[in-house]
Amino acid sequence: MQRKRDWVILTGTSNPGLAQKICDKLERPIGAIDLRRFSDGENFVEIKENVRGRAVYLIQSTCAPVNDSLMELLVMIDALKRASAKEINLVMPYYGYSRQDRKVAPRTPISAKLTADLLTVAGATRVVSVDLHAGQIQGFFNIPFDNLYSLPVIAKYFEDTGIVKGEDVVVISPDAGGVERARALAKRFNSTVAIIDKRRIGPNVAKAMNIIGDVTGKTAIIIDDMIDTAGTLTEAANAVLDHGAKRVFAAATHGVLSGPAVERINNSRIEKVILTDTIPLSEAAKKSTRIEQLTVAPLLAEAIHRIHNYDSVSSLFT
Repeated sequence: MQRKRDWVILTGTSNPGLAQKICDKLERPIGAIDLRRFSDGENFVEIKENVRGRAVYLIQSTCAPVNDSLMELLVMIDALKRASAKEINLVMPYYGYSRQDRKVAPRTPISAKLTADLLTVAGATRVVSVDLHAGQIQGFFNIPFDNLYSLPVIAKYFEDTGIVKGEDVVVISPDAGGVERARALAKRFNSTVAIIDKRRIGPNVAKAMNIIGDVTGKTAIIIDDMIDTAGTLTEAANAVLDHGAKRVFAAATHGVLSGPAVERINNSRIEKVILTDTIPLSEAAKKSTRIEQLTVAPLLAEAIHRIHNYDSVSSLFT
């Protein structure tokens, strides 16, 4: 019989609320860590726990400010490695730079791969994330990588609130790349799928053009992995309603909500936007009556529990 490992949970400053929910679920305290920034912006880390020979679960979303969050994470990993931690398991609910997963033009970087290299070289031994923008990012790592899905959490919200009960529902993918995600949600609701033919005219600027599928008289749910400036989302909602949909909702795992996103959502024709807490909401987003946040803490807590006890996590991928 394999002996269970001693372990500790630590968190950075990017998403302490989610880290606390995970620890509450696991009935474990957050380990003591001193995180400071010098006057010039440099990060300083001192681990206040004895981590020698222990398995560490380090919770940190690399969300805005992305570069500060990433550098803080790298410094924490280095501190843990130098303190002789046996394992450094990264729990990254949101993987920053994930949209830069391939070369889109000559002489451009693949920043998602660079981020993977930095984390691995720093000393990470495993990564757990939620809804990667591109699943193939797992292949950028030469260490175990578990990519979890928030779709069951989102689907349960629509079922529990009765939004999909007795309704003729259509699940909308805002682009061709999200069809698999939309199909999975539609299968759970026993509904149809439609696709937005999106034409991007510049960085963070998109124009929804055509709809492939029937939305007339239906309750539409637009599903995506993240909402950034909400330009694509609001254009998609307008297109769906203009093509005869009765009402429209939206859901995404990661609420990046940069720039005018909250204002656009508040002024849109969308009844409700559902997000998870992989990224903490801004104060403006918290005040919005159009935005509702769900938690993925039980999902991540279960993944940590299974990893730590050498149990299978494959059932969490469905």
